[in-house]
Amino acid sequence: QVQLVESGGGLVQAGGSLRLSCAASGRTFSRSAMGWFRQAPGKERELVTTIGWSGDTYYADSVNGRFTISRDNAKNTVYLHMNSLNPEGTPVYYCASGHQFYGDLYNVRYDYWGQGTQVTVSA
Repeated sequence: QVQLVESGGGLVQAGGSLRLSCAASGRTFSRSAMGWFRQAPGKERELVTTIGWSGDTYYADSVNGRFTISRDNAKNTVYLHMNSLNPEGTPVYYCASGHQFYGDLYNVRYDYWGQGTQVTVSA
């Protein structure tokens, strides 16, 4: 059983920065792909960014250049650094762990999720 615990959400002003953390346990973290998703009220959950077990990354166009995903395998933790935040409602950010098939960052099956942490960006 894999457990993912997010932290770091909260209230930030537009244009500000925030760092989310996700601590993982129960799986070989270093061999897992990790992703951050977000879901705003009334909207579908969307993939924000992914980091593969080798450290390669993917970003959604909406956050590319503003967000950075990183991982610390010694601490079994993945981070999401968010800069230049826009007031986009109050999305909940979810951390997810998955299996990366054939080493392909675009072929990840996420099978464990954290409980989510809310980010509120005020105008």
